[in-house]
Formats: sequence, C-alpha cells, structure tokens
Amino acid sequence: MKTINVRAVARGKGDIPLLVCVCAMVVFGCVMIYSASSYVGEVQYGDSLYFVKKQILGAVAGGAVMAFFCIFPYRKLEKFRYAALIVSAALLALVFVPGIGVTNYGATRWIGFGSFTIQPSEIAKYAYALFAAAYFAKNPHKVKTVKGVLPVLGAGALLCVLVILEPNMSITMCIGILMLALIFLSGTNLKTFAFILIPCALAVPALIIAEPYRLKRLSAFLDPWSSPLGEGYQLIQSLYALGNGGMFGVGLFNSTQKYRFLPFAESDFILSVMGEELGFVGLMLFFAACAFIVWRGLKIARRCNERFGYLLAAGFTLVYGIQVVVNALVVSGTIPPTGLPLPLISSGNTSLIITMASMGVLFNISRSCPPSPYAGTARRKSSVNNKNSRAV
Repeated sequence: MKTINVRAVARGKGDIPLLVCVCAMVVFGCVMIYSASSYVGEVQYGDSLYFVKKQILGAVAGGAVMAFFCIFPYRKLEKFRYAALIVSAALLALVFVPGIGVTNYGATRWIGFGSFTIQPSEIAKYAYALFAAAYFAKNPHKVKTVKGVLPVLGAGALLCVLVILEPNMSITMCIGILMLALIFLSGTNLKTFAFILIPCALAVPALIIAEPYRLKRLSAFLDPWSSPLGEGYQLIQSLYALGNGGMFGVGLFNSTQKYRFLPFAESDFILSVMGEELGFVGLMLFFAACAFIVWRGLKIARRCNERFGYLLAAGFTLVYGIQVVVNALVVSGTIPPTGLPLPLISSGNTSLIITMASMGVLFNISRSCPPSPYAGTARRKSSVNNKNSRAV
C-alpha cells in the first residue's frame, strides 16, 4: 500500500518557475530602463543611471515584499478585504488634496511626501481583486443575481470614478475589465452577466465623449499624422521605433527614438524602445514570457481547491495580463494612447513593488494548493471502471 506524505500534501514546493520568470523580467526591466533612460537621465539630472538606481531600489523593496507574501498564509488576506478597499479608495481621494497630490502633464495621479511618491491606482487594482475574491468566496449563493453582485459592482464603480477623475482612462479600463472578469469567473449566469456587461460597454464611449482631451486622443489614434506635432506625436514616434526595429532590431542600447524623440520612453512607452532594439523576434520572446506568467497564474487558480484562493489567483493574474495587453495595444496604435506602465518592466516603483507582491501571493497559493496525490489514483480507478462497464 502506497504511503502518502500528508505534510507534503498540505504544503507543496510552490511554483518555482513562476518566481524565476518574474525575477528574470525584473532584471530585464532594469536593463531596458537603462537603455531607454540613460540619455534623458544625463540631460535632466546629470546622471545616466538616475532612473535605473530608482528601479533597483524598487526591485530590492519588491523582492522583500514578494518574499514576505511567499510565506504569509494567503487565506489570512481575506480578513483585510474591507481594509484594502477602504485604504485604496482613501489613497485615491488623497490625490485631489492640494499639497499632497502631484500633477504631471495635466494628470494628478500621484501622492507625494517630499521626494517619496506613490501611485494609488496601481494599489487599487489589486485591492479590488482581493475584495471581490473574498466577497464571492463568502457569498457563493449570491452570484446568480444582479442584486447579489451589487457590492462588487459598487466597489468597482467607486474606484473607477476616483481613477477617471485623475484622469486615467487606462487604469479605469483595467479595473472595469477586471470587475467583469471576476464576476464571470464567480459563476454567475449569462443573463445576469449580460445585464451587467451592456451598461459597462456603453459607458466607454460616454467617457470618451465627456472629455475634449479624450476626443483629441481618439482623433489622433484614427489619424495621428493629422496632428504630427500635437496629439499624434507620441503615437507616431512609437510607430517609428517599432518600424525601425524590423525583424531583429537595431541592437541593445542602439535605439534612436529614446533621444527625447519618444516621450516617456522609460515608462509607458518602453515597449517601443524594446521593439526598436530587439525587433519583432525579441518582442515575441518577451510576450512569450508574459504569457508564461499568465499561464502559470491561471494554472495555480485552476488547481486551487478552495474558492477564495481560486478567485484571488485568477484576479491577480488577470491584473497583470490585462495591463500587458492594454500597454501593447497602446504603443502599437491599436487603441487610443493612454498612460499605462508595462508591469515589471516600466520605470515606476509603485507598479513594480505591488506587482511583485502579487506574484508572491500567487506563489503562496501554489504552495498551499498542491496537486492532489489521489488524482492519479482516481483517474486509474475511473479507467478501470469504464473498462469493466464496457466488458459487461
């Protein structure tokens, strides 16, 4: 008779390939930030390593936080669902307080305390995923009706309103897509989901029409060359970078668009510099690594044997995946340009630290929900039973 190690079942080794890939992406991000920002750092701050030093500090802090969540029991996070939601909403509200909110390029998206700044919208995405996962885990019987999912809809709407007021259309879209995805994954019926989906879809054009600057960006998206020095400038420079890269790129550190032709080359549009230096092949390898992270995250969610862990893993994975896709669509001119960092790659410590923390939670879920040792036995028994039934 085969002996089963109960302790090993209760706590597995965890998804090591996920952590390895995440760490490799962080290192790669530091290399690309140096390439994209060395000239701007030298010109503006007198230090070609200015942005890289900040990113390395964020990577060290993110590594420490990720290590903490790798061992912190993820089920305890369920207790912090309301605190996470309230704190993230409060931080988003603080953005509008004079003297605390920091405005750059017409948008107030950061909170500043001296030289220290954070971007609350990056925290809000994961806080919302935690709240929604905990709510659906506690109330599985309520997912079949619109009334039952109203708390999740209300929380999502609150965060979306606070983010769109900054304004930040891209993060608003990410939270909205995440909200719909989690409602769908919670097991709601198609009638209820359609009733929620239709108003959300109609809200997108309404939000674009509501602000003149969004209409200008939409116009620039449709025909960027109609305003080559205005709203269309950034997209045109991004397309030049991607086109210049060709199949194999111009070589690492050899981008020309980063010499102040392409705005935000080290942050929102770092993917354009990657395309110019590494080419189509390099971008495909990068997207393969991103897809690997998403696949591992969804695999962790699928094999988790309890509802909270399943929804939390799916939610955190979707935040990462949605943001990668939206960023890629923006820099390629597939959707109107909006400011959105490329997770684990773009310059910005808030995004880096909170994304690494979420990956630590995913690893913790993978440790706590290892594959059942009875799965193989069950499959074999099922196969034997099927053979016996056919024989009969």
